Amino acid sequence: MLIVGVIAICLVLFVLALLAPRLSRGPERATHRAFGLGGRGASKAPGKLGTWLAKPFSKSSRAAGKSASTGRSARAKLPL
Repeated sequence: MLIVGVIAICLVLFVLALLAPRLSRGPERATHRAFGLGGRGASKAPGKLGTWLAKPFSKSSRAAGKSASTGRSARAKLPL
């Protein structure tokens, strides 16, 4: 279920960045903030467990940023 949610966020950010590149920065920052909050909370676990629990949040944040960036670069290549 969590994977489907991350994929949905990535798709929404991609489409938003494709349609309105400048307006997509706010939602992108919000997702980075939310994933960062989860990662910081998970990293409080002791030892290696904290690193392992925080990793999905950093990967999800990276995926969301990359999809928004790809949408903006695709928009720049469109003949509009």
